[in-house]
Amino acid sequence: MEKQNLETKYNKWIVVLSVAIPLVVALLFGVNLRKMGYDVEPLSFLPPIYATINGITAILLLLAVNAIKNGKVKLHENLMKTAIGCSVAFLGMYVAYHMTSDSTKFGGEGIIKYIYYFILVTHIVLSIVIIPLVLITYVRALAKVFDKHKKIAKITYPIWLYVAVTGVVVYLMIAPYYAH
Repeated sequence: MEKQNLETKYNKWIVVLSVAIPLVVALLFGVNLRKMGYDVEPLSFLPPIYATINGITAILLLLAVNAIKNGKVKLHENLMKTAIGCSVAFLGMYVAYHMTSDSTKFGGEGIIKYIYYFILVTHIVLSIVIIPLVLITYVRALAKVFDKHKKIAKITYPIWLYVAVTGVVVYLMIAPYYAH
């Protein structure tokens, strides 16, 4: 009963965060401090940093799955907590960059433009979908409901890995078009 109570206790937070995070990011994405008259320097150094953090997240996820497959539960737990921390750091830097800098337009032509926008749109949509999945997966581990944790982790893992990897790909594809 205690495990169920822990899950129930966190369910409200999962719903709140799953709605609030994308809404706040969308709202802040539309706020440009410089255009509002604030004298802030563009944080143009952030994109390669947050792209690297996405890459690190992908590596952490791969290592975490390998750890649990080899029975290294504590290592798995620590790697997953670090991956969550990296995702939170990414989000903070991403929002800070967009609040201080103009959006960059992709300058590619032809088929590469369609590939870029396909990757970008799937990355954005799945980055929203992954929020409740990560939270539910994490709470089930906290509640020590490992059968349910494992079941949802099989869905969470490939989506999160895709979001992390495509974050790097999107950066690499748009980096040549950043204002210097």
